[in-house]
Amino acid sequence: MRAEPGRSVTSKVLALLDAFGPDGPALTLSELARRAGLPLSTAHRRAAELVAWGALERGDDGRYRIGLRLWEVGSLAPRGLGLREVALPVMEDLYEVTHENVQLAVRQDLELVFIERIAGRHAVPVLTRVGGRFALHATGVGLVLLAHAPTEVQERVLAAPLERYTELTVTDPGRLRRRLADVRRAGYAVSDRQVTMDALSVAAPIRGPEGVVAAISLVVAHDRADPVALAPLVQAAGRVLSRAFGDSRRAGRRPT
Repeated sequence: MRAEPGRSVTSKVLALLDAFGPDGPALTLSELARRAGLPLSTAHRRAAELVAWGALERGDDGRYRIGLRLWEVGSLAPRGLGLREVALPVMEDLYEVTHENVQLAVRQDLELVFIERIAGRHAVPVLTRVGGRFALHATGVGLVLLAHAPTEVQERVLAAPLERYTELTVTDPGRLRRRLADVRRAGYAVSDRQVTMDALSVAAPIRGPEGVVAAISLVVAHDRADPVALAPLVQAAGRVLSRAFGDSRRAGRRPT
């Protein structure tokens, strides 16, 4: 089998998996090849291998979807699964007190990844999903994670174009730098209509032995939000999880 120049087999397989997303959970072979930037014949061969292994499934309609085998492997990632197990009871308590959206996120390089979410039945709709990624500069959890990230990470984010989600999104690097300092000083972050014009989030850090490892937040409707009242609740949840994280580490578990 003749290899195509410039791309390894691994990169082609990863490109096929990366082709799927919320806007394309089920793809035809042609769509898969186009999104992955691969010739149709190459996409066909690699997709067949992924189906045989279980990373992809092919439905009766001929479309490919992410397979359960990939979900099984992904569930073994300790940074998501272990932290989720520790955090979920506290998130449920926070939800019972507020009946608002509760979110848990970690940083991965220059983005955040949501690893758990409890959606309030009558709460404001949110754009996030478990396993979804988002920019660090706009959300409450993102601001917390960015404020406590290494300086090199902060500078890379500040140097890159900052996406504007609403007319209020802070996209000026100088203003964002000052916001990050405020987050560190206050111990929590407020994202007021930075992602959608109807939502406000309040987030607090979850700390581990090496520093901030995650962030927890409440997302509420802007017109009924009181950040001053919500902040102590979220900070208390963050402190409980920080202690639980330390206890789990001492017991030999690895949430991160």
